Amino acid sequence: MDRVAVDSEPIQSIGYDLARQTLEIEFREGGGVYEYYDVPIEIYHQLMAAGSHGRYFQANIRGKYEYKKIS
Repeated sequence: MDRVAVDSEPIQSIGYDLARQTLEIEFREGGGVYEYYDVPIEIYHQLMAAGSHGRYFQANIRGKYEYKKIS
């Protein structure tokens, strides 16, 4: 999955696969890459438009979707 670099302290890059409704986030500082499953496209758009990607992630994604560390 292709990811886009973002200007965020905790997050390096973000990607989304519409067909699989899978959000992929690469965290900085050795945090790894995680896939979040069954994430609606609206959540991805809101994350990308957020003034703070990290705050949006904490409030709207973390703990709300199944996930897996992939690297």
